[in-house]
Amino acid sequence: MEQIPPVNVTVSVARSVDEAFKIWTEGIAGWWPLEKHSIGGARVTGAVFEPMEGGRVFEVWDDGSEHDWAMITTYDPPNRVVLAWRPSSEPSPTEVDVRFIAEGTGTRVELEHRGWELLGEEGREARDNYNGGWPTTMRLYGEAAA
Repeated sequence: MEQIPPVNVTVSVARSVDEAFKIWTEGIAGWWPLEKHSIGGARVTGAVFEPMEGGRVFEVWDDGSEHDWAMITTYDPPNRVVLAWRPSSEPSPTEVDVRFIAEGTGTRVELEHRGWELLGEEGREARDNYNGGWPTTMRLYGEAAA
């Protein structure tokens, strides 16, 4: 099986590790670009991060229905969260690993999205799409945490 390199994005924020973690997780509805990076587009009214291992990350549509993005496989506040990422109809979940590391008086947030091989022939294209989307999404997170 061909190895496909992960997508890596890092952003530094002037927040404590605790605050940075809470904004990324429980505050996701306030910074995630739902209009561009969602399943339902204009139908989406919010996003929810259930703060626990086994919890879900999902979007809510205007009819109240919930559409999953991921399952939380590691929930280690305020240091790390790992998601089995499977929005929409992707055949297998990939893995999104987000780490929160103290850096001076702020926090460095490192995101690694890996496991593209699990998507088979679609893996490289999916990786290229996320390689374009994660930098924007993490920039918006950084702005929200500023």
